[in-house]
Amino acid sequence: MSKIDQQEAGAPAAPGRSSPHVTRLRTELGRIAAIAAVFGAAITFWQGDPFILNIMAYTFLFGALASSWNIIGGFGGQFSLGHGVFFAIGGYTTANLYFHWQISPWLSLIPAMILAMLVAVLVSWPTFRLKGPFFAIATLALNEVALVLANYFDTLTGGPRGMMLPFNAGLANMVFTSRLPYAVLMLGFLIVCLVVGAMVLRSRLGYYLQAVHIDEDAARAAGIDVLRVKLSGMAVSAALTGIGGSLFAMYLRFVDPPTLLSIQDIGVKFLLIALIGGVGTLYGPLAGALLIIPLEFHLRATLGGMLPGANLLILGALLVIFSLFMRRGVVGAGQALWARYRRTKNE
Repeated sequence: MSKIDQQEAGAPAAPGRSSPHVTRLRTELGRIAAIAAVFGAAITFWQGDPFILNIMAYTFLFGALASSWNIIGGFGGQFSLGHGVFFAIGGYTTANLYFHWQISPWLSLIPAMILAMLVAVLVSWPTFRLKGPFFAIATLALNEVALVLANYFDTLTGGPRGMMLPFNAGLANMVFTSRLPYAVLMLGFLIVCLVVGAMVLRSRLGYYLQAVHIDEDAARAAGIDVLRVKLSGMAVSAALTGIGGSLFAMYLRFVDPPTLLSIQDIGVKFLLIALIGGVGTLYGPLAGALLIIPLEFHLRATLGGMLPGANLLILGALLVIFSLFMRRGVVGAGQALWARYRRTKNE
């Protein structure tokens, strides 16, 4: 047993009392249940407004995707710019199974998740030997290679034309005639990602990922198998991202390379949302999505016609501002203020 294992095992809990790890996890699950109740009430309140429901669906989806990225990018400190590849794998897998073989998208979530995990492990095995900006550049190159391949392989992706999925409304086909079921579906996916994130964060894998993030060499010296920990975190992150790609494909009922592999609209957005909300925190990606996605919709509606690309300029400026002045994001800044208030109150 490594030193980290021994420390984590610690002293046994007193009879009738849970360990600190279990207690923290229960606390997080209670908070997630409260979040689900609040958002469920919001969906009920705006159930007759398709525009608001559309914004909610996108917010929940990208909050979930940013939370998935946060497992490896936030907890583990591996700033991947290639998660759009796993997103596209999920989308194309579900689209092909539904379009060519009429397999229910609910069933296709399983192969989409497994395929995204396998590809993530295969491509991460060599790239994890790189550190810092070199790893980020390698994952960015991976996204660009995937974009070229998606344009080339017409039989799998539809090429530049893309694939339009048939409209066969019904629960079994994950195709609905209103935005309300999609908003509920995306909320469910968000809750799943938050629960998985909480379980990872309060597990041995989460502690190992944080140790690797803080000091990789020290973690290796303490007995942690750094490469295995990174691959495990990437596998979990990619699996959830692949599911998100499947849900996105069925929501739009259209997939093409720019939609699934655009670096500014997909790849970088996961990182942008997590950084602004609070990278490495459990609820930071959700906070970032609540801020960024509605703002992006508003900017596109107001500035899209007057100055194309203005929304991207503003979002880029926000990223720079948060990187310079709020490095811990919205949630991190809030936690710091709360800790300062408690210290002041106790003095």
